[in-house]
Amino acid sequence: MTAQAMVDEWYPVGLFSRLDKAGQDTALMGEPITVACNENGDARVTTASGRVLPVLVRYGHVWTSLGQPRDGLFAIPEADQPGRRFVDVGVVRVRCSPLRAVENFLDIAHFPFVHTDILGAEPHTEVQNYRVEIREDVDEVWATQVKFYQPQASKSASGGITTEYMYRVPAPTCSVLYKTCPPRPSEWDVITLFVQPLAEDLCDVWPWMALFDDTTSMTDLIHFQQTIFLQDRSILENQIPRLLPLDPGMEIPTRADLTSVAYRRWLKRHNYTYGAQLVAQ
Repeated sequence: MTAQAMVDEWYPVGLFSRLDKAGQDTALMGEPITVACNENGDARVTTASGRVLPVLVRYGHVWTSLGQPRDGLFAIPEADQPGRRFVDVGVVRVRCSPLRAVENFLDIAHFPFVHTDILGAEPHTEVQNYRVEIREDVDEVWATQVKFYQPQASKSASGGITTEYMYRVPAPTCSVLYKTCPPRPSEWDVITLFVQPLAEDLCDVWPWMALFDDTTSMTDLIHFQQTIFLQDRSILENQIPRLLPLDPGMEIPTRADLTSVAYRRWLKRHNYTYGAQLVAQ
């Protein structure tokens, strides 16, 4: 059953640049919807019954909600920073819980084993101590002081470096990653994961990036990020249980899982339970 708390959230449902008047049929939390442009070129989202849903266009995507969001979409200040390149990576469909997709994005321990010779490599497998907190003032999960050796931290990186990360979860199915920017060490590259829940065990994942990179072609930037996520997809689609367990006794965390533990606790606190498994079966 869909928890009302998640019904009232904003979700990505398409790339604004690819909209047309004919519309694109998709779904949101089991509800068939159509995303299209109206006569003025503005985005319009309707249900199969003809109900018009609220719409926002931000970060290159169309966002909507089946409910009544209390607030606007979370802010990513870097999206308004001059000089950045904004990369609409596209969409990847994954047969997993939308919450599982976000949790996987927060995990760094798998880098050497899943993204070998790109985001990690043996013997550099140790996850160093880092800080995790639920920031009460903004009601978000944050992980900071995360460091990991990476053979190729980004498409623009020319060699292996120790990359610093910050992870932020501003919404139940969205995560924002800030990481070392090789061309500009004083700045952060921004890589996001926007997840559209199609069903409790099926989702569309829309990565988006805001980078300082004046040399790499847009095609290569997109292919690099798609390669990373397609490596994740095979892992995600084979996780058991398929839904994200929120009962602390269902899976045993390690020190590397501190962000996951905080994320699950935050979900449970707010009744963000669509795509979650609450008790052992």
